[in-house]
Amino acid sequence: MTKLNDLPIAALQFYATAPYPCSYLPNRLARSQVATPSHIIDSHVYSELVRLGFRRSGAFTYRPYCDHCRECVPVRVPVAESVHTRSQRRSWRRHGHLAANRRHLAFDSEHYALYLRYQRHRHPGGGMDQDSREQYQHFLLHSNVGTDLFEFREEGRLRMVSLVDRLHDGLSSVYTFYDPEPPGASYGTYSVLWQIQRCRDLGLPYLYLGYWIAQSKKMAYKATFRPIEALTQGGWKRL
Repeated sequence: MTKLNDLPIAALQFYATAPYPCSYLPNRLARSQVATPSHIIDSHVYSELVRLGFRRSGAFTYRPYCDHCRECVPVRVPVAESVHTRSQRRSWRRHGHLAANRRHLAFDSEHYALYLRYQRHRHPGGGMDQDSREQYQHFLLHSNVGTDLFEFREEGRLRMVSLVDRLHDGLSSVYTFYDPEPPGASYGTYSVLWQIQRCRDLGLPYLYLGYWIAQSKKMAYKATFRPIEALTQGGWKRL
């Protein structure tokens, strides 16, 4: 398994943040280990960091570094072996007609409006439902690595936006937001299935899904994609 001191850039440094309220588990404090300086973390270095359990938020590259908690588990899907459940196959059929278009990683007022609508419906009171244009741009549109932005439309109407990082051994799912209004829609599931298929089309072995947290409803869904691998102290192993 690659170690931090094996990375090709000697100037890369790591520091731990002060404790802050955990976003996923109530009444807990979290800390992060942050990789710096951000401007030298290009796609090659970031690919290695993701294999070590790091993620990014804008130009901020981090991994959980909590004092007494190990609930955040990095997970990835080995796409060649991925088998969909019955409900996932229904989602694939239901939304397979969506037209996917790659767009420039730039501000789009229609995307921003959908993002706010999604946050207000899915995460009310979480703070992100009040994100300004600048906060939205820092979160999703600032990237030092290879990032693709895809929009999905249904008869011209914007239904979903997904951002995906390109790694040397796969794709890393950054963030997806979608129209919360259509009853019975399963855009979130479909976005992961679409990214799995894109990995296959590109000949890439893994889709990295970030952190699985068994006790968090927001994150527990990731374990429904099978098979799935988790990063342990002994390396990547099947859950």
